[in-house]
Amino acid sequence: MEHWIRVEPNVKIYVNDINPLGSRTILFVHGWPANHQMFEYQYNQLVPMGYRCIGMDMRGFGNSDKPLGRYDYNRLADDIRCVIGALGLQDIILGGHSTGGAVAIRYMTRHQGYGVSKLALFASAAPSLIQRPGFPYGTTREAIEQIIEATYKDRPKMLHDFGDIFFYQKVSQPFSDWFFQLGLEAASWSTIAVSKAWLEEELFNDLPRIQVPTLILHGIHDQVCFFPLAEAQHQGIRNSVLIPFENSGHGLFYDERDKFNLELSRFAK
Repeated sequence: MEHWIRVEPNVKIYVNDINPLGSRTILFVHGWPANHQMFEYQYNQLVPMGYRCIGMDMRGFGNSDKPLGRYDYNRLADDIRCVIGALGLQDIILGGHSTGGAVAIRYMTRHQGYGVSKLALFASAAPSLIQRPGFPYGTTREAIEQIIEATYKDRPKMLHDFGDIFFYQKVSQPFSDWFFQLGLEAASWSTIAVSKAWLEEELFNDLPRIQVPTLILHGIHDQVCFFPLAEAQHQGIRNSVLIPFENSGHGLFYDERDKFNLELSRFAK
């Protein structure tokens, strides 16, 4: 069941609600620069197990509206609140990948975890994607600035290069082409705006405020959100479990999809 949920007077968020009568609900928030379709290999396994899987496209990505303006974590977290409210969701698992994971963390603190009983973080870009004083574990500011510059100059090539470091396991060329197209579905300005947000956003103060059980899944070969970020999340969130993925990069949801789906389904129960 598809929905377009109004979050501002002229902005609607696309939501794909799969198996609305499922026994437990998982709301998936995708990473940059893709959209909810990146979780296809979760939907295909979790829905037959009885789960209700809801995929939302963040503003600027996929089928959602693509306004100019704000793309900071607060604004994106507010969009999640509108989706949860509009669908009347309660006692759900909120799962986010990469930037989506960071936004999910911000949602938990900004909106007191409204409607969420468990949090799942997949290769999350938290507590900071970039290195900061006292936190040397992220990528460099210069690397992000290069991504922004490349997006202005040649967005398809930037997406192609980003795809080359996304997965640890070898993927087929058709799969690579499909994943590349997900990035092209985003607007150029939203792709840039979220990249710029990485330079400003940090979640060090958010982590200790999370009160729900939290699952952290992270590939040890991640070249985007390095594995020490997962260890920092685990240290900062009191009631959390960290499960390393030994044969995964940033795209652990596909690199080790059977393990990913098993761990997520166990946690959701």
